[in-house]
Amino acid sequence: MANGGTIEHGFPHLETVRSAITALYRRLSRDTVDAFGTSVTPADVAFDDLDDLHLGAQRVAREMVRHYRLPHARMIVSFREMTHAAHVELTPGPEYFIELNDRFRTHRRDIGAALAHEVAHVYLHRLDLSFPDTGDNEILTDTTAAYLGAGWLLLDAYREDAVSSQKLGYLTPEEYGYVLAKRALLFDEDPSPWFTSPQAYEAYARGLARARSDARRPPLAAAGWAGRRRYARDRRSARDRGAAPASDDRYCFEGRSPLRVRFACPTCHQRIRVPVRGPVRVRCALCRTVLDCDT
Repeated sequence: MANGGTIEHGFPHLETVRSAITALYRRLSRDTVDAFGTSVTPADVAFDDLDDLHLGAQRVAREMVRHYRLPHARMIVSFREMTHAAHVELTPGPEYFIELNDRFRTHRRDIGAALAHEVAHVYLHRLDLSFPDTGDNEILTDTTAAYLGAGWLLLDAYREDAVSSQKLGYLTPEEYGYVLAKRALLFDEDPSPWFTSPQAYEAYARGLARARSDARRPPLAAAGWAGRRRYARDRRSARDRGAAPASDDRYCFEGRSPLRVRFACPTCHQRIRVPVRGPVRVRCALCRTVLDCDT
């Protein structure tokens, strides 16, 4: 939790975020991802200052359990002084003990964001899905929360001005925006009307631009003129001298007869390999997205 300190910006963890999306599809399948087509809504986690603190926190925790489809899990929420925003004890269950930072006693609007992250930990624990590095595993957790419809709360908890700042989670605001945009493009769902933080809206816009650029990389047919020109140059080089390093790190050429191009699916980031033979329609084997390509 960044609270009053320097907040990192940009896309420093983007490759780990993309790997996390791929890991979700591999573990869940496209059908299960599609089951999360409806996000948690503001009404689901509304928390008035007049609400009882502990009863309200338990209610929001139950909503997260419902959203993540964990019917046999019970979250016990308490508050204490601590450095981090929250902590969950991962046990065999069915009870999981979540501790929230004492500051949430007076910042109740962000309790839903903290619980979105911690219950995502439980969800991944139940799936037996993790990354070996602790930092990468936290990025996997934030990515899961955002991609499965609860993590817009984490971006909305981001606030920054000349005298103060706050951010929850391990992704940068722009990376949260990127994952939320990937979800929005998949489900045609715009989370921006739910943001109460102007800075969150701006970060989402930057993430959306980056997410849209994934669908405009060669050899996808929607690639722009400059990308197509670079791709043609790399393809020529590969045909003349064998597999060549690509100028765009999202594709590379392999073999010579036949020459193939390998590139990332813009939806799940699984690598796809197809022959170089002009216009072709490709279906990603992992997420089943149909892609128009010009190889």
